[in-house]
Amino acid sequence: MPRRSRTVRPRRRPGNAPRFAVMTRSERISYSLREITERLGGEVVGDPETRVRQVATLENATSEAIAFLANDRYLPQLGATRAGAVIVGEPARDATRIPRIVCANPYAYFARLSALFNPGPAPRPGVHATAVIDSTATMARGVEIGPYVVVGRNARIGTGSVIGAGCCVGDDVTIGSGTRLFPNVTVYHGCVVGDRVILHSGVVIGADGFGIAMDEGRWLKVPQIGRVVIGDDVEIGANTTVDRGALDDTVIEEGVKLDNQIQIAHNVRIGAHTAIAGCAGIAGSTKIGRYCRIGGASGIAGHLVIADNVEISAHTLITKSIDRPGTYTGAYAFEPHNEWRKNAVQLRHLNELAERLHALEKILAHPKRSEP
Repeated sequence: MPRRSRTVRPRRRPGNAPRFAVMTRSERISYSLREITERLGGEVVGDPETRVRQVATLENATSEAIAFLANDRYLPQLGATRAGAVIVGEPARDATRIPRIVCANPYAYFARLSALFNPGPAPRPGVHATAVIDSTATMARGVEIGPYVVVGRNARIGTGSVIGAGCCVGDDVTIGSGTRLFPNVTVYHGCVVGDRVILHSGVVIGADGFGIAMDEGRWLKVPQIGRVVIGDDVEIGANTTVDRGALDDTVIEEGVKLDNQIQIAHNVRIGAHTAIAGCAGIAGSTKIGRYCRIGGASGIAGHLVIADNVEISAHTLITKSIDRPGTYTGAYAFEPHNEWRKNAVQLRHLNELAERLHALEKILAHPKRSEP
């Protein structure tokens, strides 16, 4: 990865012995609240010339940092913070006397401001001497190819993209502009990755889906001849796998955010701007709508359709299609082990109890019919 630019300045130690300290780029940047709101919007309350150098939490902020309040539960921390400035919503406008930026969505504002203070490293164009690039591959200007990268036949890599150390880009792969593959990412043959995509270390795009057919006591492999197609502005976390389609493509639409260690099976389609937390599993041929939020360790069975704007709580198992927006939860709350065992026994007899209750309701509804 590119190194941060650095400035070395001498400091004086006791006895006049000099030492050298490294000052990173983020330490040298500072913005006044006025400059920040000119870039990002919002309203300054207090001294607009207050300068800050970095973002921080309310608890750990120093006088040179700007913190944020996005949840009322942290109001006590707002009263005790040492931050030089804070980002708050309109309801908390008068909750502090610290210089502040008032905005509609403090957490989103913090995210944009953090990106301003902490820009990603710029590409260092060039191909490392240890990389193996097929002669038919095409690379646009400004591409960085790291050590021990392999780029296959007819692969195409767009302007300003970074392919980190040890990555493998297969034959006929297309990677868009401004995309970053962190070290040890594998993109199998024929797959398409859009612009400004981030693939973290260990991601595998386009491995074979789990297609097998039983024949005379033996499993036969079903060739997986589809691709994976990833839209623009997608981010995929470390060690997540997206399988290629069996016949049609597996599709990850624009703006999707996938956490670490997720399994996306063959022919799944994930709608734009959906976010899925870690360790979730999506079985084959399921279609997930736009703007969905899926909690960690959830499971979604195959061949289902999930509507737009659905929220699935953590550890929930979805076995039927969902056709309406809303929040769906299937996790059973934890309790002391001995109580859980007793309740589990009762759950095993739930159907029997339901039948008995139904019979009792019939008797109560028609008492004369039950008389001898």
